[in-house]
Formats: sequence, C-alpha cells, structure tokens
Amino acid sequence: MIFLKATVLYHSESGNTRAAAEKIVSGMTSEGVEAKAMSITEVDEAWIKDSSCIIVGSPVYNADVSAQVKKFMEGIGKFGVAGKLGGAFATANFVHGGGEIAIQTILTHMMVSGMVVYSGGGACGMPVIHLGPVSINQFADELAEYFVIYGQRMAKKVKELFK
Repeated sequence: MIFLKATVLYHSESGNTRAAAEKIVSGMTSEGVEAKAMSITEVDEAWIKDSSCIIVGSPVYNADVSAQVKKFMEGIGKFGVAGKLGGAFATANFVHGGGEIAIQTILTHMMVSGMVVYSGGGACGMPVIHLGPVSINQFADELAEYFVIYGQRMAKKVKELFK
C-alpha cells in the first residue's frame, strides 16, 4: 500500500493560524493521507520533500501574507515542490481584511515554483471554497469545519493524482 504524505505549513503569532492548520490536518488524516502541520520556522525538510501535497497558511497583515510567509514562499523551491499539489489558507481579523489576497499570493508563488494548485472550488458543492478557506478570528469556532472539509477535499485530490 502506498502512504501519501502531506505538509501543512503555517506562520502563527497568536495561535489562530496554527489551529486552522491542525483542522486541515484532521480532515486529511480522516481521508487516509498522513499529514503533519508545522511552523515555517521549524520545518521538517525531509517530510516536506516526501509530501505529495503542501498547503501553506498565513495570518493576514495589511491585506496580504505576513512578511515571514512571503520570505518563506520565495524560497519554497528548495524543497523540491515542482509537480506537487498545493493549496493555501488564511486567518484574518476582519471579513474584508485581505484573506483572499493572502491566499492568492501563496498560490501564485506555488505556481511559479511549478506546483499544481487546487481547492475544489464550486465543483465539490457546498460549502464552496474557491481559493482556500479564510477564518475570521471572532468566528473561528463557527468556521472550523470549513478547514476540516478543505483538508478532506485536498486529501481526496492528492489520492486521485498520486496513488
């Protein structure tokens, strides 16, 4: 049997983005993909290189990714990511604070590095997650299930592509 690995990378100062990453991991593992969440400051390079899927999350600062995520994404190619499945998520303080812009920044860096990006979009039905899930801090508990569902959708796609 082939065991597929996934990495959910994040930057988190308050713990909100870490919590969202862990929800994604729980969704992926529920679909049979071995997933691990890790901070971009404490990466397991071997795990990332062995992963078929890499998902990156950022808190939203000034309507975009944090400086730490921007710098990390500029060097993501060193992990041999070309051809891997990629996805993104964000956590924000405000509904219109820039979560989708942050996700687009991450996805753009992934595409430039040769990754294949995916979210499920409207093709997976409700809830629609076009680019990736965004959590608004004051509604984090109510939105947590979106991150689990997103993890499940990403796991299904990674199994379809890499098994």
